[in-house]
Amino acid sequence: MNTIQDLGKIPATIVTGFLGSGKTTLLSNIIKQANGKRIAVIVNEFGELDIDADLLRSCPIDCDDDTEATALNVIPEDGIYELANGCICCTVEEEFLPVMKQLVARRGDIDHILIETSGLALPKPLVQAFNWPEIKQHCTVDSVITVIDGPAIADGRIAHDPQQVEAQRNADESLDHDPSLRELLEDQLGSADMVIISKADMLNETQLSNIRQQVSERVKPQVKMLEVANGEIQSDLIMGLEFASEDGIEAVHTHHDHHHHQEEDHHHAHDHFNSVSITLGEVDAEKLVGIVDELIAANTIYRVKGFLALPNKPMRQVLQGVGERLERYFDRAWVVNELRQTKLVFIGKDLVEADLRSALEAAVSA
Repeated sequence: MNTIQDLGKIPATIVTGFLGSGKTTLLSNIIKQANGKRIAVIVNEFGELDIDADLLRSCPIDCDDDTEATALNVIPEDGIYELANGCICCTVEEEFLPVMKQLVARRGDIDHILIETSGLALPKPLVQAFNWPEIKQHCTVDSVITVIDGPAIADGRIAHDPQQVEAQRNADESLDHDPSLRELLEDQLGSADMVIISKADMLNETQLSNIRQQVSERVKPQVKMLEVANGEIQSDLIMGLEFASEDGIEAVHTHHDHHHHQEEDHHHAHDHFNSVSITLGEVDAEKLVGIVDELIAANTIYRVKGFLALPNKPMRQVLQGVGERLERYFDRAWVVNELRQTKLVFIGKDLVEADLRSALEAAVSA
């Protein structure tokens, strides 16, 4: 049997899972282990600031100095492709296929494609796109990886913050499917070749066993499950699997086989859910985090993500928040002549930019 390498096809890994499940952290760790492999990344980004794409561009703090410039080894001109105009599975023809055609045209420069979907994406339509003749000839789906939030599943919540996922659903006017979260999770699991249980360090063995049992009832018999903490995983466990998922995708049954891509009126008060982007100068990190805590308590904020520029610090600090949980870490050094700015994006309900900006400006360093 011919392997993907024998056929000369570019393998693509599709990573799906709800907002906040840990997809970006997982991919960041995979990219860190590129080891000379030239990787193109497609990000289904939401919000005005390209935070996820920027995270994937970064060399993590523990990269060796001499590998920092090549740790990503993405194709020339950055290699990050951002699809920001809605759920990737609902904009396959308008957004995804044109990017894939660009990658096919540059196939001599690419060893692997990583695709991070939005939390609302159905994997099946995306995998089906790889059967389009102009794509199938040159690319194949190495595997579909579904990331699930271990603690959320253990608590019976499906996602870490269901309201946050609902906000994302309502803010996406291109969305042409209206799934319940449980149906969406089942569709993501049904298309999976591998399931990653994230945040496993927050679970005990009984909880992990229960999650494995729940997942095993919703996936194909051959699907493997892996538990990870902080998105840390060996790249050879997730890349080079050679499933050629597009060959068997038509046999995968999902809840949305019969109405995906139908014209439906399903607007959900888009004007109430919004994202607000704030750009500031250098800030006092402790003061800013305190202000963000206060804003979360006083407003309906589902997600905050961004970067902090700290006085006299050579590295940029990442700030991520899901619900009331805030995390910070340094991701990379500031580049020479790079403008040191603090950039944050808030996703929530009825957010007023002027109010958020006014509060946050109190943390700007003198």
